[in-house]
Amino acid sequence: MSGLVLYNTRTRKKERFEPLETGRVGIYTCGPTVYSAQHIGNLRSQLIADLVRRAFDSEGYEVTHVINITDVGHLTDDADAGEDKLERAARETGRRATDIAAHYTEQWLTDRAKLGCLPPDVLCKATDHIGEQIEMLRLLEEKGYTYRIDDGIYFDTSKFPQYSDFARLDLAGQESGARIGDVAGKRNPPDFALWKFAAGGVKRQQEWDSPWGRGFPGWHLECSSMSLKYLGENFDVHTGGIDHVPVHHTNEIAQSECALGVHPWVRFWIHGEFLDFRGEKMAKSMGNVALLSDIEARGIPPLAFRYFFLQAHYRQQQTYTDDAMDAAATGYDRLVARAAEFRGAEGRVDEGKLEARREPFRAAIRDDLNAPQALAIATAVSRDGNLEPQERWKLIQEFDQILGLELENAVPRASMKEIDPRIDARVEQRQAARAAKDWATADRIRDELAAEGIVIEDGSDGVRWRRT
Repeated sequence: MSGLVLYNTRTRKKERFEPLETGRVGIYTCGPTVYSAQHIGNLRSQLIADLVRRAFDSEGYEVTHVINITDVGHLTDDADAGEDKLERAARETGRRATDIAAHYTEQWLTDRAKLGCLPPDVLCKATDHIGEQIEMLRLLEEKGYTYRIDDGIYFDTSKFPQYSDFARLDLAGQESGARIGDVAGKRNPPDFALWKFAAGGVKRQQEWDSPWGRGFPGWHLECSSMSLKYLGENFDVHTGGIDHVPVHHTNEIAQSECALGVHPWVRFWIHGEFLDFRGEKMAKSMGNVALLSDIEARGIPPLAFRYFFLQAHYRQQQTYTDDAMDAAATGYDRLVARAAEFRGAEGRVDEGKLEARREPFRAAIRDDLNAPQALAIATAVSRDGNLEPQERWKLIQEFDQILGLELENAVPRASMKEIDPRIDARVEQRQAARAAKDWATADRIRDELAAEGIVIEDGSDGVRWRRT
């Protein structure tokens, strides 16, 4: 029996995880739409998925993690009207859509690696799976769930009575166009496109022949068809952002359960909250985005953003500011510096002492991935004077298999120096006392600061202080 207890969006409660197949877990994560650079809000959803994957690894499961790349079909209103985001980017820049997708996919993969995310077992592109999407649409048509209008083939949500269950939607209160765009000819407001026809007189770079006419797949169809190919008709865990619940994931469930005749299609749904950017949801459409490269340009290592992410629970909104990022970078530097002090230490360990500290860390992760609590425990272990250096090192290595902060290799920033005017003044007073050979005063200041957890380091390049 698994020790993990996870909040399941499908049931709106925490549940003990049990896999569909003993010892194995299948995870599908909604990946990026690669029409522009992925901002740190997008990357937070990947950090959540990586934490989920690492938690299952730590429980001894054999994990298959699938992440998709959306390189066609995602329209500008996230539904059935507007322009394909890749096509619009191609038109505005004069570049090929495939080149744009390749460029931003590479940027996203590079950023994921910088953040310590494990590579997925399967990375699949929508444009590489057009045949699979056509096949799923054919199944839906055979079972009577589709209808045709001027601009495409649509899913008839009235044929799926459970449509509103997942997102707790008030379908009776919806007005046409209020949720997913106003498309002429739709039978019901929440009906969604499965295949969009190529518009006459409009030259698209990405379109394909199909039994229904030339066009391209709707956004939602890709995830259902690719998860079917790589994880089967049922699988264990689907992750994504909380914004996917009312439309994208609701539509995935509808088309998958109807096409495949299964319920539930996915056992556990795990959704992360937004990254709040100075009081607003971070979104490209709002123009208030920050990239990982922006953080790096300020001299902050990318893994400090992972540390920042771990400071909040994945189901809580997290506010990003420069000050909050600076504080996280300082915290990460301290942890790296402490780990460097006992890194590689060897010798006999007391397993009883280690287990006493492992258990609360394990319990935090098993309690719906409580990363803030787990990080606090790891930080406490790094400075636990009741542990030998080799004991601290062994625990930190184990904990970091889940935290992913790369403490085995990371080095503190050479320029790291926390600014605190009061402490700086006390250090200067100590230096003045030492210069005057007033050793008693110098020692008293040193001891007073030590009582606050401040260590003074006298080196050939000057005096520095740090918190323990």
